Amino acid sequence: MEQKKILIITYYWPPAGGPGVQRWLKFAKYLPEFGWEPVIYTPENPSYPLLDESLMKDVPENIEIIKTKIWEPYQLAEKLNKSNKKFKAGQFDVGKNQSWKSKLSIWVRGNFFIPDARVFWVKPSVKFLEQYLKENKIDVVVTSGPPHSLHLIGLHLKNKLPSLKWIADFRDPWTEISYYKHLKLTKSSDKKHRQLESNVFRNADITLATSYTDAENFRKNGANAVCITNGFDETDSNPQTLKPSNPQSLKPKFTLSYIGVLEQLRNPETLWKALDNLIKTNSDFAENFTLKFAGRIDEKILNSIENSGLKNNILNLGYVSHDKAIGEMQSSDMLLITNFPNESSKGIIPGKIFEYLATGKQIISFGPDNADVAKILNETKAGKHFSYSDFESVKSFILEKFELWKNGTLLENTQNIEQFSRKNLTKKLAEILN
Repeated sequence: MEQKKILIITYYWPPAGGPGVQRWLKFAKYLPEFGWEPVIYTPENPSYPLLDESLMKDVPENIEIIKTKIWEPYQLAEKLNKSNKKFKAGQFDVGKNQSWKSKLSIWVRGNFFIPDARVFWVKPSVKFLEQYLKENKIDVVVTSGPPHSLHLIGLHLKNKLPSLKWIADFRDPWTEISYYKHLKLTKSSDKKHRQLESNVFRNADITLATSYTDAENFRKNGANAVCITNGFDETDSNPQTLKPSNPQSLKPKFTLSYIGVLEQLRNPETLWKALDNLIKTNSDFAENFTLKFAGRIDEKILNSIENSGLKNNILNLGYVSHDKAIGEMQSSDMLLITNFPNESSKGIIPGKIFEYLATGKQIISFGPDNADVAKILNETKAGKHFSYSDFESVKSFILEKFELWKNGTLLENTQNIEQFSRKNLTKKLAEILN
């Protein structure tokens, strides 16, 4: 049986690092097993905030990859203000950490580049792909955002070629994302963002969401939305022989790890206070505890932790490749995940939770009440979700796990996680494509 073809329009592709690249990289890896041949369309000269060569091993051997040049204003923005580098990953200085330069840059980004600074790739891509689609048999086109400007490529192609089957994949929401309200938008810019989003929802044949709540919200806004979460890849999760990342201390310590990027908008201050309190009041805990970071931690968060009672218990490894990150998860006792505290973010399911689940380690999560993450943790018995004000219950949860660890009875235990394997999720995608 001849394989059908799917054209995947994505800004992030290896050697890009970070979570944004993994969703379609893993779909592309497994789609051929379900009768679909992926073709990738991606920029030739992108400006990636992170690089990770270790992801190259997942790129299917004979995959067709088409590239065209992109112009991005980030180089200019970074010359004006170094902290603009964070924007590429959707991060911001907030509150009193904002300089006038940051404020100006945020205003420009929200009002001049709608929906985002990759919008200059839309016109040339539409022109190039319209021709490509006429010359090549493609059964389905997928656009993956953010950057949400890529959905505009899908929208224009759909207008020009109405019989085109188009899936808009939202790895994060557009106007519902927590930093949207920090963009300092004028009324007319806000209206434009919402109008474009609505056009995408109404014209895409299917809108994919990565969380249950997002899918529900998209449906309310006129989208034909389906949820396919992110997941873990069994081939990534084979326990490797791990060198301890803390060679100076041969005696194992009770290790709570945060793996990935941590920004000011989802900084779990309650947790730092609870740990600080435990260290000051429990000498046994102080002696046997390590707080490990592997990834990019906002320097303002790091400074405040380093100036607290936690300073002697921190192990900061900096950014590590995806392979190493999995190893660091496996050599931890507890894993930390954080989300934006506001109600509108309860639908965000950070991609790394699935890799956390695959390790069997206990997870401590922070975010709004009734979050989708809490639902997953309950269903898999993999840990506990807290709101940002739960000081006492956070403290007793950590202490309870510490006592179990000390007695050698902190067991690895998760249930019902196969539904989140990348292969099973790709099977679900193939059913939708068919």
